[in-house]
Amino acid sequence: MSGGRPKISVVVPFYDDPYIGEALDSVLLQTYSGSVELIVVDDGSTRESWRLRSYASKAVIAEKPNGGTASALNLGFGRASGDYVAWLSSDDRFLPRKLEEQLRFMESTGAWVSHTAFREIDERGRRNGAPVYARFDGMSRFCESFLTGNVVNGCTVMMRRELFDRLGGFDEALPYTHDYDFWVRCLLAGYPISYLDRPLTEYRRHPRMGSVRYRDAIEREFRAVLASYHPRLQRLLQAMTPPSSRPPGDGSEAAWRSG
Repeated sequence: MSGGRPKISVVVPFYDDPYIGEALDSVLLQTYSGSVELIVVDDGSTRESWRLRSYASKAVIAEKPNGGTASALNLGFGRASGDYVAWLSSDDRFLPRKLEEQLRFMESTGAWVSHTAFREIDERGRRNGAPVYARFDGMSRFCESFLTGNVVNGCTVMMRRELFDRLGGFDEALPYTHDYDFWVRCLLAGYPISYLDRPLTEYRRHPRMGSVRYRDAIEREFRAVLASYHPRLQRLLQAMTPPSSRPPGDGSEAAWRSG
């Protein structure tokens, strides 16, 4: 704690990204009055690392051989000393009140993990259209959405540092869907992902982004991960269905407790 306020650690995985300065500046310009720890993990970059020099006194800069985003996040969160942790992709930006507003929301609700709405920006940082919201009619509908995709933008997430340890971090065997895997594990372990309906992050869309370059590989990996979790997600959804809506004697509550 800093002056009675929780400390927040922000981890920024970095690999050959010219937008890194904008990302780091957006963290350093946060309005949150408590302590903010900025950790940059250089995941074996072959260029653009020179952009980190001017931040050496403002951030913890860790270097590692290239191993992918999950390994960079695990290293960064593992070194984090904050009560809460968040991550920011090196081509995205936090809006100035991101940490302050999201922490207030989590402290007031008792949430262990939360995500928010976000805005999209282009290569030059210009906003594209209206904010993107993740509104659902209840937690059951939200959980159901994981049967078809991932509605949680990782750079909008904040969670208690302890949750990262409890769930064992991100799966480094998943180069593209480590975040989806982590959110599903949160839900199955009994940690609802709370939602703050405020756009607090700017998500950059550009031709070089991974979701564009590796679309087919991402889809294949998602299908494989979904298949491994599908039965347990179905049991979770059954357990969340009001008893009056279930067929008599379907046993879903017992199945969820044993799952």
